[in-house]
Amino acid sequence: MMKTNNLKSELKSLVDNLYPKMVDFRRHLHMNPELSFEEKETMAFISSALKEEGIFHETSIGGFGIVATLEGTGAGPCVLLRADMDALPIQEENDVSYKSQNPGVMHACGHDVHSSCLLGALIMLNRTKKLWNGSIVGVFQPAEEKTPGGAKAMLEAGLIQKYQPEIAIGQHVHPPLEAGKVAFIEGQSMASADEIYLTVKGRGGHAALVKDCIDPIPIAAQIVQALQQIVSRKADPFMPTVLSIGKIESTGGSFNVIPSEVKMAGTIRTFDESWRSEIHEYIEKICHGIAVSNGGACDVNILKGYPALYNDPEVTRRSRQAAVDLLGAENVVDMDPRMTAEDFSYFAREMPACFFRLGTGNREKGIVAPIHTPRFDIDEDALLTGSLLMAWIGANQ
Repeated sequence: MMKTNNLKSELKSLVDNLYPKMVDFRRHLHMNPELSFEEKETMAFISSALKEEGIFHETSIGGFGIVATLEGTGAGPCVLLRADMDALPIQEENDVSYKSQNPGVMHACGHDVHSSCLLGALIMLNRTKKLWNGSIVGVFQPAEEKTPGGAKAMLEAGLIQKYQPEIAIGQHVHPPLEAGKVAFIEGQSMASADEIYLTVKGRGGHAALVKDCIDPIPIAAQIVQALQQIVSRKADPFMPTVLSIGKIESTGGSFNVIPSEVKMAGTIRTFDESWRSEIHEYIEKICHGIAVSNGGACDVNILKGYPALYNDPEVTRRSRQAAVDLLGAENVVDMDPRMTAEDFSYFAREMPACFFRLGTGNREKGIVAPIHTPRFDIDEDALLTGSLLMAWIGANQ
């Protein structure tokens, strides 16, 4: 897709000049986070930045999504570059000038970084149109953090049919990796993620009069133990699988009161769609069987979430080589699959895709907090790497 050998030097020159602006982008977004499906002001801010650069774009796609388009000067593939925009319901604890101004809401997963990097990449590509071929579709996606997710909504709004992208590229912050480095993985990269909601129903009463009750608490305990055996006794040992119950609460119980219900919530994660469906069936049978055998009942509600994320080997190898050419082999590493989930997987089901990791940590500066925590932050030098590499990979497909 690259037209001349001048593109690399032009991008490197541009990213240095744009760095202060990208820091401003990121800090503004970090100070003004919005939750999933509520990104109205975020959309307006990004749209304003695109207008200032003269980049054509459309807003309010699949909610508060934005799609920007750029055309090179010759025939080539249409490459989709994606960033997400939403924040998390977390109270920030960092003592920084750009701390979140929205109580209880924080960019604790780096989506402010993703959006700022994509803005920078689009600006650089817009200013170097004569040096690359094909076309770029820049997607600023809402609601990655909440099922059913903004990617699905944008696809259902006709994104593929209208813009006809052929390859999708995305990135995600990775605090364990030092800023300046990136990581790639071919094939299965991230797991599917489903939500489990269980309501165990018994008959409440006085804790001293157990013969008159059907205690849902031991029933729930049996269910939790039995569900773990799906992983240990039903799963292929070579197929990564996680089934975790993360929440248990009774309704109306006390030290001397047996409750009438126990509610539980958890998650299922794996990489294979067929096995994923089997797990759902096992959960239904186990929960109902144990509850009924103890005189109770169990309502099972499984919300099917994001599919597993598959990185196309050819596109990933090409993207990884582009990273080596740009950053040097010492700054490009390989990583193992993760059981976390991403709705970029919806794009990856529609076209060959690559989702890579952007190093954002800096141990010397004490920037080590994991994502989804109140102390998460980044070494802002990562903005240089993230924006430059998105532009370079986009132009090298």
